[in-house]
Amino acid sequence: MKDKVIIYQVFTRLYGNRNTTRQENGTIEENGCGKMADFTPEVLKGMAQMGISHVWYTGIIRHATVTDYSVYGIPRQHSAVVKGKAGSPYAITDYYDVDPDLAMNVNQRMQEFEQLVARTHEAGLKMIIDFVPNHVARQYHSVCKPVGVKDLGEDDHTDCGFDPVNNNFYYCPGQRFVPYFDLYHGEQEPYMEEPAKATGNDHFDNAPGKNDWYETVKLNYGVDYYAGGIGHFEPIPDTWKKMTDILLFWASKGIDGFRCDMAEMVPAEFWSYATAIVKQKYKNIIFVGEVYNPNEYRHYIASGFDWLYDKVGMYDTMRAVICHHAPASAISGAWQQTDDIRDHMLYFLENHDEQRIASDFFAADAVKGVPAMMASLLMQQNPFMLYAAEEYGEHGMDKEGFSGNDGRTTIFDYWSIDTLCRAAAKKLTTKEKQLFDIHKRTMLIARKEKAIREGVFFDLMYVNGQLERQYVFLRQAGHDLLLVAVNFDDYAVAIDVNFPAHAFEYLKVKEGTYVATDLLTKEKEEITLKADSAVRLTLDSRGGCVLKMKV
Repeated sequence: MKDKVIIYQVFTRLYGNRNTTRQENGTIEENGCGKMADFTPEVLKGMAQMGISHVWYTGIIRHATVTDYSVYGIPRQHSAVVKGKAGSPYAITDYYDVDPDLAMNVNQRMQEFEQLVARTHEAGLKMIIDFVPNHVARQYHSVCKPVGVKDLGEDDHTDCGFDPVNNNFYYCPGQRFVPYFDLYHGEQEPYMEEPAKATGNDHFDNAPGKNDWYETVKLNYGVDYYAGGIGHFEPIPDTWKKMTDILLFWASKGIDGFRCDMAEMVPAEFWSYATAIVKQKYKNIIFVGEVYNPNEYRHYIASGFDWLYDKVGMYDTMRAVICHHAPASAISGAWQQTDDIRDHMLYFLENHDEQRIASDFFAADAVKGVPAMMASLLMQQNPFMLYAAEEYGEHGMDKEGFSGNDGRTTIFDYWSIDTLCRAAAKKLTTKEKQLFDIHKRTMLIARKEKAIREGVFFDLMYVNGQLERQYVFLRQAGHDLLLVAVNFDDYAVAIDVNFPAHAFEYLKVKEGTYVATDLLTKEKEEITLKADSAVRLTLDSRGGCVLKMKV
């Protein structure tokens, strides 16, 4: 039986934090920090009951932070090359270690992680963690690597900018690191790096700017960017071997998958090499790729990725439809662009990189995203991702510190999420409770209904050109037929949905009058399906219906 994958992204250090001080640029002592222990059996059971299948724990691997853990033998990071007090989870300082912020007992942090893996599985959930392959923190140094493992950069020839086989980093020989900012940054001694290493966002000189990923260093996978991006993959670059070993290390902990950060900034040849090795030993492990270039989708799928972000296509389209910048029919064009690889496309409306739907920068009201959520979950068999607190309509308008008021939930600062705190305290507003309810009902429909999990999809928009703010489609498996209609308008509408003769032929459905049950409300009505005629539907503002018929 095929399952509907619904990934729940949790920013681990924020999710369970109930400290509501929320001091801008606050320390961990002031603002608190969520822990792995916050994911109790009860919390995880609640996620499973909500319809979640996979939990992506963001920020597990140890990354740069200004919080001092040197008493535990963890190297202290210079604050000049850390973004925010908490630091970015994508500036890894030790690929073999767990973020100490997340542990109740820092010395037992790896054991606490292993216990989290066990609890997640006991709740019937699968576990995904980040793998950050393109770059590391400027002061990367592993103190937890297994015996016999050499550190990244340990044997690099720093007198040459690029070495295709031996070097793990790119260098600017004879040049000191001199970025735009003050290298003291409140410290007694300046940050020193000579020769300077290339910066993570493909910035190959010694002076990254404010908008560069200046806190990170680019990893060398055998691509000579100094010579225009020529690949040197024979013999196998040392970085390939070291990063594959890191994947195997975490896979051995029993996790179920990796979300691979900025996967397209690493050559597809590496992914072919690494995923084949990992999947040979761990056959069911999955790879989720952050790939934004649609021209590269099929290349990376062929290289071993199971799912890719559908950002440039479906996300951007849904955002435009939500905000009435595009008609609902644009959704048809978005899925058609990836129809041959549709099962590999991961749909989402929020994640840590994107603005919250409820933010002033997006729709200013989370309810406006409901029809997009319903369509994204129900229109195909492919996976869907929900970002923690999206289901409550988190506003995302906090000015947390390094992350200013940008409509996003911070990944750089110690903070807590308002709606998650109030949900735990049972202090949600009526509107927030309703939002959660519609998310839960829709996700459970997606998980339980065979027509969604395994069924055929039939887009009705090509015969319903009169609909500008509504999207309608059919799902069918066996005798189950689902008619799904969503309304992006800000008011209730009555619409006539045309059914073409081809739908009856394609789905092998007979004309007739059927009892239809709205799976969202449990209300029943009789519907007559007839070729080249219409069905009248009434839809609430920013809502929809999921009508199930036995045919």
